[in-house]
Amino acid sequence: MTSGNVLQVRVDLGPRSYPILIGPGTRSELTQVTRYRSRNPQLVVIADRTVADLHGMALAAALPNPPLVVTFDPGENAKTLAECQRIQEALAAARIERGAVLLTFGGGVAGDLGGFVAATWLRGVAYVQVPTTLLAAIDASVGGKTGVNLTAGKNLVGAFHQPLAVVVDLDFLATLPTRTYTAGLAESVKHALIRDADLLAWHERNADAITARAPDVLAELIARNCAIKAAVVAADEREADLRAILNFGHTIGHALEHLLEYELQHGECVALGMLVENELAQRRGLIDAALADRVRTLLARLGLPVRLPRPVAAVAVQQVCAVDKKTADGAVTFVLLRALGDPVKVRDVTPAEIAAALEVITPT
Repeated sequence: MTSGNVLQVRVDLGPRSYPILIGPGTRSELTQVTRYRSRNPQLVVIADRTVADLHGMALAAALPNPPLVVTFDPGENAKTLAECQRIQEALAAARIERGAVLLTFGGGVAGDLGGFVAATWLRGVAYVQVPTTLLAAIDASVGGKTGVNLTAGKNLVGAFHQPLAVVVDLDFLATLPTRTYTAGLAESVKHALIRDADLLAWHERNADAITARAPDVLAELIARNCAIKAAVVAADEREADLRAILNFGHTIGHALEHLLEYELQHGECVALGMLVENELAQRRGLIDAALADRVRTLLARLGLPVRLPRPVAAVAVQQVCAVDKKTADGAVTFVLLRALGDPVKVRDVTPAEIAAALEVITPT
């Protein structure tokens, strides 16, 4: 739905439903959004320090009263239980009550970490996602998944906790480094592959405008992705069945992210994970080489990696996959394509298949 310059997508979850607001200057909506219980709520901003320095004043000016601002060092390494506790100690010192509203301000790390703080502080307080990266805007901020990492793997500790709203202000995305912006495009390609063949063709037609961040194209890209994510979440909020298709590219991608010690960004690893999982599907006769090549060509055209920066041992990938949160009864769940827009979950991928498929992204 469109209202003026603001595109709106709704996540329909009954009493936990919420809007996604997309457009330039949408931070102006935050006063109304945060006053869901009180006209003068306690407000807490949990922000990546870099984002706070760049945009903190603009965010604070859009809020109904001055917030407590708690920052963390940027990067995936901030997603720890120790960092969660540090933030919660700050909330305790400020006497933040159950009626407070937290705002997660930054990329996917801010949403995951801040959302987990919101889910666990006083057994759960309200929060609003204010994503400042493309990846967070089109994927991580929507759906209520929160969590932190352990030494054993990514997002192993977490909770489902839906926000009051997601407010995507395109002004905040303007300062994104090219690499960070590009990394977010992997999730957009993923959504197209699992759910919307026309969206894949749209990427191919608009690749140059997408990489140039043309405002109208960017707004449409975010809205179309959010609509896909919202529909899947509405049908399967807690990933009992359908929502698992959103993990396409992620079983391998998360393993690569972990083994490379976060040298590559999440979206870059998802791109590589999709290539490996397409190779698995092609070797099983589920998809043909034409589709696999089409995806590889598009990812490269968008500026995403199609090769690892250095080789990764297949046995190490298998070991990390084995402790992935999607593992059940000792079997790792993969999402593979049977055709464009037709994903399927499989739980019988062998170590030999993984080793062979990894060759498609191994440096030559």
